[in-house]
Amino acid sequence: MSLGKKLTNGTTHTTCSNHLPKRIILVRHGECLANTDINVYGTTPNHKIELTQKGIEQAKQTGSLIKKLITSENAVESNNWKVFFYVSPAERTRRTLREIGQSFPKRKVMGVKEEYRLRELSFGNYHDPASIAKVKEERVTYGRFYYRVTGGETGAEVYDRISSFVECLRRDIEMKKFCEDPSQETNIIIVTHGLSSRIFLMKWFEWTIEQFEDLNRMRTCEFQVLQLGQGGEYSLAFHHDDKKLKEWGLSLDMIEDQKRRAYGPILNSLELCDLVYPYMDCFAQDSDEENTII
Repeated sequence: MSLGKKLTNGTTHTTCSNHLPKRIILVRHGECLANTDINVYGTTPNHKIELTQKGIEQAKQTGSLIKKLITSENAVESNNWKVFFYVSPAERTRRTLREIGQSFPKRKVMGVKEEYRLRELSFGNYHDPASIAKVKEERVTYGRFYYRVTGGETGAEVYDRISSFVECLRRDIEMKKFCEDPSQETNIIIVTHGLSSRIFLMKWFEWTIEQFEDLNRMRTCEFQVLQLGQGGEYSLAFHHDDKKLKEWGLSLDMIEDQKRRAYGPILNSLELCDLVYPYMDCFAQDSDEENTII
């Protein structure tokens, strides 16, 4: 997804990106009680599950790492940046944000918004360990995108609400909501969940369902950095090497696409379609006769 200004030939105008956020950073919540004891799902509502002490420490460390990343690339003007936070309404993501926030002075925070569309896949209500184990096993064989948890959601439904959030985010960016000062670097930090973050990437980079199915979730409190390239596109390749991208489940073609988004070349819509979706080979070949003027 490119947010630069589109020209008539399908390319992106590089000078129109000064109002775009420098980075969009996805953060998975810290370790929570359910990550260490599956029985928690049977006694505590999913949205009320809290972080462990380890999860709290993870979040503090992640805050320091993100701030270091932002400021290290602003060595000349280390104060020339700001952040805006989005957070899922679950207790574990709220607490993760609070711990991350200790690394950021208030004057550097443009705002914080609790965004309900970033919530985790709904598993229904209480679940016993046996049913949770069965769900996780069936999702792998059936497919995470289409599998419906009894009384809960499918991955496709999560995609719908994450897509709605992404489109609103894109609109806010294009309306320069995050552009208080064009000379400042803006960073959007999204604190969410494992599946929601993968769905976000799927929507943002227009990945197929098959590509999504191969993705692996981040570790607790791990983060992914989408950084703006000169062509107006965001890419994971600026801050994450091939080894890390493979660990997250990106194929070699997907990794090459991330590098293209970071360093070019810029492709037109047909070239992008051919790159992502395997449909262009089903159309008839162009012929000279079709181009002949009678």
